Amino acid sequence: MGKHYLITGGAGFIGSNYVNRLLQRGETVTIFDNLSRAGAVRNIRWLKEVYGEKGVDLVLGDVRETEQVARAAKQADVIVHLAAQVAVTTSVTHPREDFEINALGTFNTLEAARLSGRNPLFLYASTNKVYGGMDDVAIVEEPTRYRYADFPEGISESQPLDFHSPYGCSKGAGDQYVRDYARIYGLPTVVFRQSCIYGPRQYGIEDQGWVAWFVIAALTGKRISIYGDGKQVRDILFVEDLLNAYDAAIENPSVSSGQVYNIGGGAKNILSVWTEFQPLLERLIGKPLDVSWGDWRPGDQKVYVSDIRKASRNLKWAPKVSVEEGIEKLFRWVQQGVKPS
Repeated sequence: MGKHYLITGGAGFIGSNYVNRLLQRGETVTIFDNLSRAGAVRNIRWLKEVYGEKGVDLVLGDVRETEQVARAAKQADVIVHLAAQVAVTTSVTHPREDFEINALGTFNTLEAARLSGRNPLFLYASTNKVYGGMDDVAIVEEPTRYRYADFPEGISESQPLDFHSPYGCSKGAGDQYVRDYARIYGLPTVVFRQSCIYGPRQYGIEDQGWVAWFVIAALTGKRISIYGDGKQVRDILFVEDLLNAYDAAIENPSVSSGQVYNIGGGAKNILSVWTEFQPLLERLIGKPLDVSWGDWRPGDQKVYVSDIRKASRNLKWAPKVSVEEGIEKLFRWVQQGVKPS
């Protein structure tokens, strides 16, 4: 007998990729989504084209609505909580909505898990933003990128929490609630503090999903805006590698329950936002790209790289897709579906 999975935000970028993987291997999956995000309807349409109208169990619901989540969670053996408000900029403009979706929505989903009586494994997609600006971490400037002076493997789970921005606060509140439900209620929970995830089915916009946004903008002739000097560094992780980590955590609850993992590309899969991305992208597109430059954005980290050694040790997991290979895969997917403007 397979497991029954509930994927909140299952019509989103990560969610739809995971639903596809689970359905491919014959798992029972319920998608819980309000379809408010750009691309969500397209992702559901794609899943239905592949698995048929009856092969996709979609519950149209909102994590802010307690009863809706509770009903959806009743039969779940595994809950993967991906539903979220995902942009820092939106959280600054609409902090109450951000709080209700991310903090209250996570609390509602945890309570649904606890009260279901099934003790489901609960996996939460958190964010590296829970570490804040990390202004006290020494940075070295190199010709094409910044790097940490003292953390060659990146930032570990022991980095002090410092919620910065309403988004950081709301996701961080969820992060800590998920941890505590393992301690207080014995619910098997896992927190993944995710870095930059990218790949097919990501309909990126300027302030969220920047890797996909740059590729989409390049292929549709839109101008790319760079804030700061373009040397900011991120570790990037291809979506299929992230899903391998999800699978590893779910398959090994005795190891993963109650744990927090920094999950990203790690020290081997890093890229500066423009000085190193530009030549990669221009090689794929075959022409120079038009960019505009703006001031640094508040709270923009010069470097964020995840130390993924804990996940590698505990979950026997490591990224397999290189930066170049992953960006090429994303580029080919966007290329198939866009028309130049």
